[in-house]
Amino acid sequence: MNANTVTRFAPSPTGYLHLGHAYSALLNFKRGNRFLLRIEDIDNTRCKPEFETAIYEDLAWLGLEWEKPVRRQSDRLGIYAAQLAAWEKQGLVYRCFKTRKDIGEAMSAPHASHVAFIGARLDASEEEERMATGEPWAWRLCMQNALAITGSNLTYLEETAEGAIKTVPVNPALYGDVVLGRKDIGTSYHLSCVMDDADQGVTLVIRGQDLAEIAGLHTVLFHLLGHTPPVFKHHHLLTDDTGRRLAKRDKAATLKSMREAGMQAADILKRLEKA
Repeated sequence: MNANTVTRFAPSPTGYLHLGHAYSALLNFKRGNRFLLRIEDIDNTRCKPEFETAIYEDLAWLGLEWEKPVRRQSDRLGIYAAQLAAWEKQGLVYRCFKTRKDIGEAMSAPHASHVAFIGARLDASEEEERMATGEPWAWRLCMQNALAITGSNLTYLEETAEGAIKTVPVNPALYGDVVLGRKDIGTSYHLSCVMDDADQGVTLVIRGQDLAEIAGLHTVLFHLLGHTPPVFKHHHLLTDDTGRRLAKRDKAATLKSMREAGMQAADILKRLEKA
C-alpha cells in the first residue's frame, strides 16, 4: 500500500447501515494510510440525526477508527453554491427548467436519439420570467463547454479486483448535461462528492460496482476543479440469501439491529472477510 494513500467512507444518513456498507467501509479502512469518514447529508428531507449517530456507533463497534473532525456536507452548502456561481460565469453550468418527466418523455418519443440529455441556456429574459413564477429548475453542467476546457480525451485509473491498474477512457456521451445543483439544496451528489474528495486529498476511491459508470463523469469534474482524479476501485455488491442486493430501501438487516441482538463484531468481520 502506498504510504500516502487516503481513503474515505462517505455514507448518507438516510437509513441504518447494513453489511454492504460495512464491507465498503472495511475495504477503505484497510487500504488507507489515512482513513476519512464523511457524512453526505445534503438531502435534508431524508437525512436524520439518529441515522448519523448510528453510523458512528456501528463503525466504532466494528473497530474502525477515522480522522477527526468528521466532515458533514450540510456544513458546506455555501461552498458548493459558490463553485456553481463561479462555473456559471465561465459558462460551465446553466439553469435548466426541464423536469425528469419532460426529459423522459422526449427520450421515449418515436425516433428519439436515446442519448444523454443535452440542453441549452435560455435567453436572460425568459429565464428571469420563469424564475419569477417559481418554476423549478436545476443547475446543469454544459458538457460541451466543459470538454472545451478539459479536452475530450480524458482517462482515469481504475484498480481491478486482482489489484492491477488499468487506464479507462472517459465517454462523455454517457452523461450529457448532468444536474450539478438542485434548486432546493443548491448542490448534488456529483458536485459535493468530487469537491470534497478533491479538497480532502482522497487518492483512492473504493465504492460499489453500482457506481462504476460515474467515474468518468467525476473525472471531468476533477479536471474542471484543477485536481488530479483519484484511482477508482469498484467492489462487488453484497447480496442476501436470495441473491438480491442489500439495500436500505429493502430493509436489509442493519448493523444496529445486529448490535442490539447481541451479535459479536468479530463474527461480522469474519463474515465480511469471506464476502
